[in-house]
Amino acid sequence: MKPFLHTWTSGLMGLFFPKRCLLCGKSLLHQEELLCTTCFYKLARTNYHLETENPVKEIFHGRLPLVSATSYLFFSKGGGTQQMIHQLKYKGNKEIGIYLGRQFGRQLNECPLFNTAGALVPVPLHAKKEHKRGYNQSRIIAEGMADVMNIPVFSDVLFRNTYSSSQTRKSRYERWENVKGIFELKNRKRLQGKHVILVDDVITTGATLEACGNKLLEIPGIRLSIASLAYAEG
Repeated sequence: MKPFLHTWTSGLMGLFFPKRCLLCGKSLLHQEELLCTTCFYKLARTNYHLETENPVKEIFHGRLPLVSATSYLFFSKGGGTQQMIHQLKYKGNKEIGIYLGRQFGRQLNECPLFNTAGALVPVPLHAKKEHKRGYNQSRIIAEGMADVMNIPVFSDVLFRNTYSSSQTRKSRYERWENVKGIFELKNRKRLQGKHVILVDDVITTGATLEACGNKLLEIPGIRLSIASLAYAEG
């Protein structure tokens, strides 16, 4: 299709079938993507990437030796972040994961603690759960980050070897017990000597990330950071 015709056709489609903001439902302008400008700037960003010591890194104090840790957005029940993550995890909306991953990646590119990383590793799902969902939401986020950070996503090193139940309604201790010993490594030489960012969708107690991180730290010379799309306080 010729560029002019493509633009004209897109404009006509937008007139009769306007794309709408995922959060407020307002019709999107031509240059807007998934979120309107108002909702985009209202996102509850943590800006923890600007703080060497922050509440996300504090979760792992004494548990994991980290270069740094951060989350892009605050997660609150009924809030915009929860709505977007629900769309990503349960409604098949991979596009929102890529979109937010790119925004997060742009933020981390500005931070010396993260822009030295050479690899992104998504928290893995068990193959059965990934097949049921159709994809791993953490990998989708990591792929969005990789688009702008220009570093590869390694999803063939860390694996979940046990199908475990959901963490959502579990206590802190139950979450830790639920993920203890369920991850394994393959192709570990691919990450040897690298600064790796471990990527997840939401941090609550950090139990899953701790289990993943401890397994990754078995790789010689690895330096580890953590980045989640959202952080659920308290």
